[in-house]
Amino acid sequence: MNNASTQDSALAQDLIGEVVANPNIFVKWWNSIAWEDIVGLFISKGITLLFLLLIFFALKRLSNYVLHRTFEKQILTKHITQNRATTIYKIAENGLRYLLFFFLAYGVLSIMGVPIATLIAGAGLAGLAIGLGAQQFINDIVNGFFIILESQFDVGDHVIIGGINGTVVNVGLRTTQIKSFDGTLHFLPNHTITTISNLSRNDMRAMIDILLYPDTDFDTVDQVIHAVNERIVPEHPEIVKGPNVVGITDKGNGQLAYRVVFYTLNGQQFTVQNLFLGSYRAALLEAGIQIPAMPYTTPIA
Repeated sequence: MNNASTQDSALAQDLIGEVVANPNIFVKWWNSIAWEDIVGLFISKGITLLFLLLIFFALKRLSNYVLHRTFEKQILTKHITQNRATTIYKIAENGLRYLLFFFLAYGVLSIMGVPIATLIAGAGLAGLAIGLGAQQFINDIVNGFFIILESQFDVGDHVIIGGINGTVVNVGLRTTQIKSFDGTLHFLPNHTITTISNLSRNDMRAMIDILLYPDTDFDTVDQVIHAVNERIVPEHPEIVKGPNVVGITDKGNGQLAYRVVFYTLNGQQFTVQNLFLGSYRAALLEAGIQIPAMPYTTPIA
């Protein structure tokens, strides 16, 4: 019994000794840390990073200002169109932003002591491994380069690409953004862009056909149309050519129409077409000319 008590007492003393020793070990380890050096290192790294960020944002603002002023000067002196200048400006802005962010990342890694050479070597091996998968990305860049070089379309142009009808809002080396008239924003990889219908490069045609009955007094129609043209055309400088009064045309199935053709600045063709169609119809109705409300079929005698 005494032996058991002695053993229990020895175990208890050992446990107490370990408990007392462990805090001593932790305290020794804690005291062995050079806290002054660590705090000094964090402060110096933090100040360096802050200084680097200040330089980055200052360079970013300065480069954007210089780029903006340069393109404004080019537009005034080189007579570059606004759409073309906007396209090149966005590409230059994106390229400059990527370059600045690259140097920022390089500077941050260098300050943190990351071995850049090792990372570059590893990236080279990784690039070799995924080279086949990057072919599509390279095709995007190559096709985007030729789109910009050949000025196939610019920001603000009305285009039809692969069944997508809308306005170009951004042209990049990898993707092109097109906004449809319902507000949908489409992102097209440049390698998928093959056939492009650009509706913004030339003057556009506005053709107006007014359906008439075969027994209409066409002399009166001609007088009314010319009177409307003399009154309204001078008020619309977007009309660059015309009106070309074609006159009576056969629409087929016994239907006749009075046709007038305008050429307008790009994007104004639908406005001119709707305006003159409404003016013609109102003037003809006022003159007592009956106008079919819809395509009609001439009755067979």
